Amino acid sequence: MNPSHTPNWNALLEYDREHIWHPYAKLPNPIEAIGVIRTQGSIITLADGREVVDGMSSWWAALHGYNHPKIQQAMHEQIDTMPHIMFGGLTHEPAIELAKRLVDLSPTGLDKVFFVDSGSVAMEVAIKMAIQYWISLTRPAKNKLLTVRNGYHGDTFATMAICDPINGMHHLFSDVLSKHFFAPAPQMGFSEPSDNQDIAGLKSILEQHHNEIAAVTIEPIVQGAGGMRFYRPNYLKQLRELCDEFEVLLIADEIATGFGRTGKLFACEWAGISPDILTLGKTLTGGHITLAATLATSRISETISNGNPGILAHGPTYMANPLACRAAIANIDVLLDSPWQDNIQRIYDHLTESLAELKKVNGVADVRTLGAIGVVELERDDLGAKIQAAALEQGVWLRPFGKLIYTMPAYNIPQRQLEQLSAGLVNSVIQTLAQNNL
Repeated sequence: MNPSHTPNWNALLEYDREHIWHPYAKLPNPIEAIGVIRTQGSIITLADGREVVDGMSSWWAALHGYNHPKIQQAMHEQIDTMPHIMFGGLTHEPAIELAKRLVDLSPTGLDKVFFVDSGSVAMEVAIKMAIQYWISLTRPAKNKLLTVRNGYHGDTFATMAICDPINGMHHLFSDVLSKHFFAPAPQMGFSEPSDNQDIAGLKSILEQHHNEIAAVTIEPIVQGAGGMRFYRPNYLKQLRELCDEFEVLLIADEIATGFGRTGKLFACEWAGISPDILTLGKTLTGGHITLAATLATSRISETISNGNPGILAHGPTYMANPLACRAAIANIDVLLDSPWQDNIQRIYDHLTESLAELKKVNGVADVRTLGAIGVVELERDDLGAKIQAAALEQGVWLRPFGKLIYTMPAYNIPQRQLEQLSAGLVNSVIQTLAQNNL
């Protein structure tokens, strides 16, 4: 856009309201989207000139805030030479360099990389890999999946089928989705003692149905869009052992947790386990451009390659896009060169302290923090839009869903902006609850 041009935002927003479908929205949209004209660091500049602190890091993705100069420089250099090339029969240095980094950094044994262009597709590929693995071993009956309640893995058809069928967002399609097995959700509490009834419920399903189950899918340590629930690392360790015992693959969905959000580079590290298949997305390019990946073990790739037809039949048009791969390389380098663990601890300490006062507020069911994640769970699920509006008035951007008011700021958010973010969240919750007689 010509920087000297001043758009007519009233007309633009009216067109948007009438013609553009936003995530989980109606058309025409009764809630007008908020125009954005600029981003920088942890600041979003709105169309009306207001600057607000971003509490969402663009749905977990912008680890280093917006417009990071080193990532931008890498993208500028790449776009001048080769912004895209098909990956069928061709390859390029950015894809190879990124694959090397992912293999070196990811949990042990994940040494095969399949690039895709979104997190949902990464999970689709993971599911396809798992089912084709067993077909290649002439065990086609192992074509079901086992997952847990309160999980979320994406909005495509295969992934909708393994999101929570009752509390999730896809119950409308329940009659046409594939039927899979659901175990009890892991018990809440990262550090809380457990009676292991949750893992016992999962084990019971494996005992009865392991000959039908290809893989277990799990979001390690943090269940994201299904409830922002944190659970103990030992559950994940026990799950790995059960998958080995009953000859079932383990798919770890680290699309939201990968690259440090929980305080470990990968959430699987809290339990010291390696999955058979790992998916990455969101954080892979630091929120600068879309890219995702599915990693697998040599055992899986060799089995599929030696089976019939001997190929993994999947190939997105923009697979391994060079521009996105270059952004991802720069993002990983920026992360590893930064004091990211110290920053995660700083954010955790601040959110834990600043959100604690909400535990005493009527209408708040729970407050919890882990890594660079802060969650306030309300007793009601109809106040999110009001809290969002109240936070915006205080210069903070939040995107609540249901009962959950949460934040996951950029790792390098300046302390002053972090304090504004937490104060805006706390004040908007207290103000909204009070206005609604709670």
